[in-house]
Amino acid sequence: MVDTPNLTLPLLAASQAQKHVTVNEALMRLDSMVQIRLLSKNLATPPAVANEGDCYAVPPFSVNDWSGRDGDIAQFSNGGWIFVTPQKGWQAYVVDTGNLNVFDGTEWRAGAVSVTPSGAGMNIRSLEADEVLGAGPTHTTSLLFPERAIVFGVTGRVTDAITGTLTDWRLGDATSNDRFGNGLGLAQNSWVNGPTAPFVVWADTPLVLTGNGGDFASGTIRLTVFYADLTIPDPV
Repeated sequence: MVDTPNLTLPLLAASQAQKHVTVNEALMRLDSMVQIRLLSKNLATPPAVANEGDCYAVPPFSVNDWSGRDGDIAQFSNGGWIFVTPQKGWQAYVVDTGNLNVFDGTEWRAGAVSVTPSGAGMNIRSLEADEVLGAGPTHTTSLLFPERAIVFGVTGRVTDAITGTLTDWRLGDATSNDRFGNGLGLAQNSWVNGPTAPFVVWADTPLVLTGNGGDFASGTIRLTVFYADLTIPDPV
């Protein structure tokens, strides 16, 4: 056996010279694979600049030094890339999306809390976006709950003060324009924390911000939607 079966750590050979090289390589791989932080799972081109220990999940159709390594974890070590093949059940935090992921044997599944042997499962997700407000009585967000999502709620914070003729505002959707909050503040760092009894949306559903007593003129609000979704078993 040259490598360990799980993390593929290099093993020392009998009477091996330069033992420190093998030991140090194993320690570097442990340092990256234990408590895995994947900087991204969507970057198909290796970054021009990387730090020692940086890890990425290599997506399909990757190029340059990652070509042919689809599905592997690319770790930057000693000025180049080394690769580790993840096993089903590995967990990692993906930095650029802020979600925990579970490897299901084929891909990294965001927010997975369960994955059955056939690939079905439940995912709990949180998605964030900054919404820049324009002039008008309402604002419909680009951020949305995807179809078939089980909705838990919305939180948010005003990052640039809201201006206009309104006195305050409410947050909801097309069905209920104050479902997630009403009488919300205009000043920078005003916030909304809007849990709701879980319900299902059957089509992509954006949020709707509505001014109370007047119209929006400008401002920015950082919103996060919280929901779960279900995945079906793999094809047979």
